[in-house]
Amino acid sequence: MGVVDLEGRYRGYLACLNERRLDDLPEFVHDPVVHNDRTLSVVEFQELLRRDATEIPDLYYAVELLVVQGERVACRIRFDCTPTASFRGIPPSGRPISFVEHVFYSYRDGRIAEIWSLIDMDAVREQLSR
Repeated sequence: MGVVDLEGRYRGYLACLNERRLDDLPEFVHDPVVHNDRTLSVVEFQELLRRDATEIPDLYYAVELLVVQGERVACRIRFDCTPTASFRGIPPSGRPISFVEHVFYSYRDGRIAEIWSLIDMDAVREQLSR
């Protein structure tokens, strides 16, 4: 798959997340998928994403930087949102927060096979504790 094709596939995946079309994930993600060295079924991965969307109803994946190289995608995603429930164990403050995620994907046959994600939890914790 070429760079342009893989970028388009990745942007389609993000649109799926932003539009909460999580039932469409099998179009973009292998079953199983490896997420931060943990093997998850697509159903388990959908549950993880649903939990995030429930805790943060206005969660929107905004691309700040996107690099495609071979069968890999690297992305810096910015989130400007307001958690309404405990997010990753941190109670909500009712105020908006901003944080980034650096995430790397390995593709196989045009679908995501592995994900390595790092969220700036220090920024989240600091903003939610104010």
